[in-house]
Amino acid sequence: MINRKMETLLNEQINLEMYSANAYWAMCSWLLEKDLDGFANYFKVQAKEELFHAEKQFDYLHDVGGKVTIKAIEQPSSAFGSVLEIFETALEHEKSVTKSIGNLIKAAFEENDFATHTFLQWFVTEQVEEEATVSQIVSKLKMIGDNSSALYLLNAELAQRKFNVATGGAE
Repeated sequence: MINRKMETLLNEQINLEMYSANAYWAMCSWLLEKDLDGFANYFKVQAKEELFHAEKQFDYLHDVGGKVTIKAIEQPSSAFGSVLEIFETALEHEKSVTKSIGNLIKAAFEENDFATHTFLQWFVTEQVEEEATVSQIVSKLKMIGDNSSALYLLNAELAQRKFNVATGGAE
């Protein structure tokens, strides 16, 4: 059975994952308003991934005898100046999620909660992938600069991204 401290921290992480989904929906919406459907698709898939993460944590907390406490989700920003700004914002957000997962792992270790420590390893791997992917897109966008043809090609590439329900990740 999970202790109260870990239960509280996991509930905070569930809330953060749900905030992440909302932030990515806001980014998706801004991009759709600009007719950048491929970039919007990237964030639509991201939102689905974040909800998958929240559900995975929700289920785990119940599996170990914890209580899930759903809290109000803070409203994310929906004002952006460019595609690059959106992806830079997403990268900074993913870094904050990585830090939060790291704090959870540290707490699980300190609490001798080896089950939770093991459970969280999947999220460590996931965050490495998340940060690397967004970082690569930021690099590409910086390389592209004002080249609308290159932006169009990257937009088309990101339109192919799909959410894999079986793995909870993108393809």
